[in-house]
Amino acid sequence: MNSHLIRGLLTAAICALGVAPSLAQTTLKVSSFLPPNNAWQRELEAWGKDLAEKSDGDLKLEIFPAGQLGPANRQYQLVTSGVADIGVVLHSATPGRFPLTELAGLPFAHPSAGDTSAIMSRRLTELAPKFLDKEHPRTKILWMAVTSPLKLHTTNTEVTSMDKVKGLRVRYAGKVFQEMLETLGASPIAVPPAETVDALSKGVVDGAMFPYEAAKSFQIGPVVKYSLEPGLATNTFALVMNQSVYDGLSDKDKKAIDGTIGPDRAEAFGKMWDDDEAKGRQYMIDNKVKIVNLTPEQLEPFKKAVEPIDKKAVAAVDAAGKPGSEFLEAYTK
Repeated sequence: MNSHLIRGLLTAAICALGVAPSLAQTTLKVSSFLPPNNAWQRELEAWGKDLAEKSDGDLKLEIFPAGQLGPANRQYQLVTSGVADIGVVLHSATPGRFPLTELAGLPFAHPSAGDTSAIMSRRLTELAPKFLDKEHPRTKILWMAVTSPLKLHTTNTEVTSMDKVKGLRVRYAGKVFQEMLETLGASPIAVPPAETVDALSKGVVDGAMFPYEAAKSFQIGPVVKYSLEPGLATNTFALVMNQSVYDGLSDKDKKAIDGTIGPDRAEAFGKMWDDDEAKGRQYMIDNKVKIVNLTPEQLEPFKKAVEPIDKKAVAAVDAAGKPGSEFLEAYTK
C-alpha cells in the first residue's frame, strides 16, 4: 500500500480517537527536470525553508533536480503516480494534455512587454481555480509560472526578417513551438534541454528557443552568435502536489503549505525570473552574442504568419467544450 495513504489512514484513526497526531517529520520528494543553477531550484529551496518554519519543522523538502526522477515530459506523471510528491511541470512538454493552459503559450498571445513574468505568473495562478484546476486532476496546483517570451538563438544566421528563418533547424519545446517554427519555414528538431549545447556545437541544430535565463542555465552563450528580440511565445509551468499526499497531512501542515503558496508566491517567483532574465541577457552579451531587435514593422510578418495557429488552437479548445476564448481573454486583458 502507498506509504502516503498509510500515513493518511493512521492520521485519521488517531484523530478519530480524539488524540492529536504526533507524526515524525514528513519529507516531501520534489522532482524538477531543470538544472540546480536554475531559478526553480533556488525558489524550491527558499520555499522549503518557509515550510519548515511554518510547520515547526514537520515538513521538509527533498529536491531532485536535473531530471533525476524523470525527464520533463514525465513530471506530471511522476506526481500522480506517487513517485514524487511534488513536481515542476512544463505544460508544453506534454502536448495536448493541458489544452486550455497551453493557450497562454500561443505565439504572441502574451501581453505587452510591460507585463513581466511576475505579473503574468500571478495572473495565471489567480485564474487557475476557475479555469485550470480540472486540467490538473489528482493534483493540487501550488502556483503557476510564466516565462519571459522565448528568444530565438542562432549559431550562424542573423535573423532580420522571416525569410532568414526558413530552412533553419531549431530546437523547440512543445507542439505550439513546433507549429510556429514550421509556419515560419524552419525545421523543428526535438532536443532535450540538457543536450542543446552539444547539438548546437555539433551543428545538429542551427538554433534554439529559450528565454535568456534558461539560455544562461543551459550555458548556450559560447555556442551561439545571435539572439532575436522580441521573444515569440512564452512557456507556462505549474508546481503541483499529489492531492492524496496533501489530504493525508495534518491540518497544521496543510495550513503551512496553504500559507506559502498561491498568487503571492507566483509573483515573487516571477520577480526572480525577471531578474534572472536581465542577468541572462547580460550573460549573452558578455559571451559576444549579438542582440538583434526587430522593429514593429519587421515583426508584423511574423505575427500575421502565426495568426492561424492561435485561432485554430482557441477554436479547438472551445469546440471541446472548454472555455478557451474566455480564459485567453481573461489572461491577456
